[in-house]
Amino acid sequence: MTNSKQHHTEVLQDRYGLKIAARLSDGADELHHDVSERLRAARYQALAKRKIQKTQTASSVVNHGSTAAMTFGGDGLNFWSSIASALPLIALVIGLVTVNAIQDDDVAHEAATVDTALLTDDLPPAAYADPGFLQFIKSGQNLGQ
Repeated sequence: MTNSKQHHTEVLQDRYGLKIAARLSDGADELHHDVSERLRAARYQALAKRKIQKTQTASSVVNHGSTAAMTFGGDGLNFWSSIASALPLIALVIGLVTVNAIQDDDVAHEAATVDTALLTDDLPPAAYADPGFLQFIKSGQNLGQ
């Protein structure tokens, strides 16, 4: 059963390769001779490297109408790939928590600075709430200029 699926997969891959080759060859007649010879030599080199190198091949080809998709086997994610796919999300959550904590600390520090300035000032804090105090500050600034 597995041999049959593998053979079917290879047949589909060969068909897909032939379709791609046909598309690439459509405009080859319009090229100059030297360009076409370089392309032919590059094809032979690519085929030779393909035969030498062991590459991961698609274990199945899914054909939907005029498109094909190659998959690399497996019925789903294994344990390590699940963890690897979750790492970016975990890093994002840690980053957001860190940014939130830093901003909370900055807000608390600013509030503490304002409170310290109010409590150590010569004026009592109630003076800042007095409606006439703003007028006093404005008129004092005008007198000094």
